[in-house]
Amino acid sequence: MARRDIFRAIKEVDTSQSDRAAAPGYASRGASKNMLASINELAAKAAQAEAPIDGEVVQEIDPDRIEDSFVSDRLTQEDVAFEELVNGIRERGQDTPILVRPHPNDSGRYQTVFGHRRLRAARQLGRKVKAVVRNVSDEEHVIAQGQENSARENLTFIERALFAQRLIGRGHDRGTVQTALSVDAPMLTRMLSVSGRIEEDLLLLIGPANSIGRDRWLEFAQLYEKPSNRSTVSQVCQTTVFLAATSEVRFEMLLGELKKADKPRRASPDKPAKAKWQPADKALAAELVDTGKTFSVAFKSKDSARFGRFLAERLDALYGEFLQQEKTQV
Repeated sequence: MARRDIFRAIKEVDTSQSDRAAAPGYASRGASKNMLASINELAAKAAQAEAPIDGEVVQEIDPDRIEDSFVSDRLTQEDVAFEELVNGIRERGQDTPILVRPHPNDSGRYQTVFGHRRLRAARQLGRKVKAVVRNVSDEEHVIAQGQENSARENLTFIERALFAQRLIGRGHDRGTVQTALSVDAPMLTRMLSVSGRIEEDLLLLIGPANSIGRDRWLEFAQLYEKPSNRSTVSQVCQTTVFLAATSEVRFEMLLGELKKADKPRRASPDKPAKAKWQPADKALAAELVDTGKTFSVAFKSKDSARFGRFLAERLDALYGEFLQQEKTQV
């Protein structure tokens, strides 16, 4: 179903979930304040169709002239909600414009600030996309994109964590990232402790893992950072079963193998020492087995039973000789 008021959703982010709890004041300073003011203007524009605000108009632009954002926020591109959005735009048209900025390096082209899914829907439908063009800085860009992220309930923990890691990797400071994601400093640290310890290629291979929350990802990252466990992950990732599984199942498979690999292995007992004895006439044969804790003698011959009973009747005498010998050796 097409979202009729994405801007309202952006302004009214649900902060009830601990993963998305915003620190007080983040959205009211600096670039964030300016960007949210712009969102307010665009919200009014959406309500007034193509009525201009400060000289801006809603334009129809060929999607081929628009690039995606310079930093991606999703681990997968297709889901049921997107198909519903496509169907909604096909039936009713695009209700809300996207926001783009002039491409910083390619004249005549644009870069998406937010509205990526509506842009993809327009591409899929082969129609122009309604957009507002505005000059925004990189910082304002990521804040607006992050605010849109926060308004989307279907963006998972690991997608948000990877988005944060990508922003840090591009040189944005933590304050900007916190504002973009509407999270406080401790939550950002938890996000980066996951995305910073797991290679992006592996996260892309696992996928968004919709039902997997922060705590289980933290457990995964702690186990994965042990070098001895990484070969286990590599082996599982190459199996046909893993590659055919859903994102959540892939995560569960890898976490299960990491837990097994992390369990301390019991030291294998020493192999028992074995020897053979045979008298000069070779009438008997015996196998001697010494495990360190036990010592056994097994006779093998037709007379073994008779000799065994003979030996058993003299065990007391033999033990006495043993003790006497021990005393003389002390």
